[in-house]
Amino acid sequence: MADHTGQATEGPGGQESWRDSVPEATATDLENLLGTGVSAAQEQLQRNGGFLPFALTVQNDGEVRLVAVSPAEAGEDTDGDFDAEAMIKDLQALLRQNRDDFRAAAVVCDILLVEEDSDAIHVAAEHRDGSLFAAVLPYAANPSTQSWDFGELGADASEPAIWVD
Repeated sequence: MADHTGQATEGPGGQESWRDSVPEATATDLENLLGTGVSAAQEQLQRNGGFLPFALTVQNDGEVRLVAVSPAEAGEDTDGDFDAEAMIKDLQALLRQNRDDFRAAAVVCDILLVEEDSDAIHVAAEHRDGSLFAAVLPYAANPSTQSWDFGELGADASEPAIWVD
């Protein structure tokens, strides 16, 4: 799980202002990746109690595909079974190598919101036209219902990782 100290805040006007600043087709692709990424991560949490970093792409023909890499072994000085940071770097490298095959991509991972002391699903979506959108969805285990409670989806800052040279 990656540490995350950035605050999830909405810009002026909320998501509308973000959506108005990018072409309609781009916004649709990024929102599709965001929704699919959050749903897939929630499903993995419900089924397995956690999830490994993964990526989604919107192929040039519009099909959404899941991209996964093998779990990286955690170093001896960590308490995890796998190295999430290394997996994210592997996913980003794989996406960069194959970016001509798709028009948008998102990396989905489990992060720790340091200031809120909460786990969260993090989705960082990127379009080949340079548009970026990232969001966080805090979550916590609910022992009484043996399920997960999810907070409010919020916008987050993001840097390009795929269409960079």
